[in-house]
Amino acid sequence: MPQTVDNIKDHASLFNEPEYQALFERKKEFECGSSPAEIAKQAAYINTWEYREKNLAREALTVNPAKACQPLGALFASVGFEKTLAFNHGSQGCTAYFRSHLARHFKEPCAAVSTSMTEDAAVFGGMNNLIDGLQNAYTVYKPKMIAISTTCIAEVIGDDLTAFIQNARAKGSVPADFPIVKANTPSFVGSHINGYDVLIKGVLINFWEGKSRSEVTEKINIIPGFDGFAVGNNRELKRIFGEFGVDLTIISDVSDQFDTPTDGEYRMFDGGTTIAEVEGAINAKGTIAMQKYCSDKTLEVVGATGQPTAAFHYPMGLKATDDLLMKISELTGKSIPKSLEKERGRLVDAMADSSNWLHGKSYAIFGDPDFVYGMTQFLLETGGEPVHLLATNGGKEWEAEMKALLATSPYGAKAQVWPGKDLWALRSLLATEPSDFLIGSSYGKYLERDLGIPLIRLTFPIFDRHHHHRFPTWGYQGSLRVLVTVLDKILDVLDMQTAKTGISFDLVR
Repeated sequence: MPQTVDNIKDHASLFNEPEYQALFERKKEFECGSSPAEIAKQAAYINTWEYREKNLAREALTVNPAKACQPLGALFASVGFEKTLAFNHGSQGCTAYFRSHLARHFKEPCAAVSTSMTEDAAVFGGMNNLIDGLQNAYTVYKPKMIAISTTCIAEVIGDDLTAFIQNARAKGSVPADFPIVKANTPSFVGSHINGYDVLIKGVLINFWEGKSRSEVTEKINIIPGFDGFAVGNNRELKRIFGEFGVDLTIISDVSDQFDTPTDGEYRMFDGGTTIAEVEGAINAKGTIAMQKYCSDKTLEVVGATGQPTAAFHYPMGLKATDDLLMKISELTGKSIPKSLEKERGRLVDAMADSSNWLHGKSYAIFGDPDFVYGMTQFLLETGGEPVHLLATNGGKEWEAEMKALLATSPYGAKAQVWPGKDLWALRSLLATEPSDFLIGSSYGKYLERDLGIPLIRLTFPIFDRHHHHRFPTWGYQGSLRVLVTVLDKILDVLDMQTAKTGISFDLVR
């Protein structure tokens, strides 16, 4: 036996045992498999330009999209508010997927409940599920707010959240004055960034509707957007604003919820933006969105109050951080602190120290539109050469912005922008026009295995590595960490190459 009670093996070693290898071989007999020669022929064909053109012409089929669905983004935004329970109007399976997706990335439990819609609710509507679910959630978990989002089943049958919530209040499921935020988030359109946007918009409408700006405060609002590095980045934003001596309100601060300590105390809810802070945010001096494409609808609500707004594209690197600090200075009237100027100098020094290894390296990048933009901008500053830039949830506006960015640098001359394409399309692109490195999420590991292009994990989700989310990627300090992450992979590859030749024993890079 390959495994006994006294010798429990991990799957990585267990499935390499002869018994399992033989089982996998026999399994092929029952899968109508092709001959090894036919498989080899097809494997070679999918690396050709002919297949690439057919692959890129696909319209009716998506294979491994680099995005998730709207309710995931809404759930992520929900848990960033104090003692707020994410409430998913749909099936248990959908809610389990959203919770596990976030838990696998942050290595923290993610609390959310479901109306548990099944076949009868799909026929007769899910009002009773929602009314009962609200009563149970309010009674059992004692939240300060409930944030409701929808899934496919509720949207397809046309459930009316506004009417359902009114009926729930009328039946006494929740008190009449208890805050309930709603967001329609159909899974079959848009992506997680849209779900994030409409939930934040729903929160602001819930607490700002019918109100106007009164006495303007010195505070600045920050809308982080859907960010897998939120724990580190939100804390870095607080530090940067602290250097300015400026108070900020992070609209949906998940940094404590997804980084709870192990100290003997169970926390279903931890940290988050308070209701009082959300209510007061209407009087802030201005609102800054760290990711434009996560905040389009929300900024419309903010702008309608007369409050100044600004939007960025995942501020990594020199120029992006410069622009952010200058906007903070403009809104607050405060000069940029000397301490942050020193941090900038240290980042420049690090980039100069490593320029000989960074210059001329080529990259393919995939992920959300703002991440791909911010990552590309930073790599151009290092002398890197983008080859393929892909965002499944990117559109024509993003494509135009990317091309304008690439035109600002000679290193962007060869880059191609791919809005709406998936990771199977990226495989064809890399098989025909490879890059030195691939930057994206854990899902890129299969491209790494297949094509031999080293993967650098720098965006959500990162399932197969631990604790990346605890460290910032924004600002000068965060950019330094991103720089080190890229450099480590470059030098790891170099070490492997020299080890194969056996002619270099160089210890210093």
